[in-house]
Amino acid sequence: MTGNRETIAIASDHAGFELKEALKGTLEELGFSPLDLGTDGPASVDYPDFAGKLASTLAEDKAKRGVLVCGTGIGISIAANRHRHIRAGVVHDATTARLTRLHNNANVLCLGARIIGLDVAKDCLRVFLETDFEGGRHQNRVAKLG
Repeated sequence: MTGNRETIAIASDHAGFELKEALKGTLEELGFSPLDLGTDGPASVDYPDFAGKLASTLAEDKAKRGVLVCGTGIGISIAANRHRHIRAGVVHDATTARLTRLHNNANVLCLGARIIGLDVAKDCLRVFLETDFEGGRHQNRVAKLG
């Protein structure tokens, strides 16, 4: 945390670099402090490395939530979900962003830069960060995840 602003870890591979950069500004506009874990440019990199950095950052309690971006959101979500403390959900619109928090208590938002546009990605990010876990009937299911 920086002051009263929650830190949100954010990382991407090369395909998600431009969207990650744009979303850092959105995080700041929404009152959060982005913690950029890379990549730092469009040169080809391996998405599991950046999912691992984000997972380590959350495990070390340097942030409670994170955002990952790759071409589809799928590969980086698979890599992130290999870590037991991560619940990463790929979303494509505000509805899936809301439900991944509401029903799954996801702590990592995954986006596909080649799948959705900037405005939709911003909506997904805002809704993900504003939505609380519903608990109730979902609590037992989420507990079985890790």
